[in-house]
Amino acid sequence: MSSLPDHVVRRLARARDRVREAPEVPHDLDALARGAGMSTWHFLRLFKQAYGTTPGRWVTATRVEHARDMLARGASVTEACLAAGFTSPSSFTAAFRARFGEAPREHQRRVRAFGQVPARLSALYVPFCFLPPH
Repeated sequence: MSSLPDHVVRRLARARDRVREAPEVPHDLDALARGAGMSTWHFLRLFKQAYGTTPGRWVTATRVEHARDMLARGASVTEACLAAGFTSPSSFTAAFRARFGEAPREHQRRVRAFGQVPARLSALYVPFCFLPPH
């Protein structure tokens, strides 16, 4: 973080945390700036200076990460899309692909496949177990 005064950093962090706590809620720049007690343009400039990105991009990144976590916990792509605050599956897919390099469904399949242990390998996870699988 840059060398901004502590009181400014705390105000910016409040706005940032508001998005983290409720990524599904529409967050517009004016409302975030008002919540930080700053003008819109001053907030935009200081947020970018502090976090290296614009508030709009940060909101999108936060939503995509929230959706990724939901996918890993078993949510459908549509459920994750809507719960993260995206209004259309196509914009969600584009943002997800831009952030992680793969479509949400591909990520979901990969994570689910990684989390399952094949039946024939289950014996490897039990020490000193030499019994063949049934």
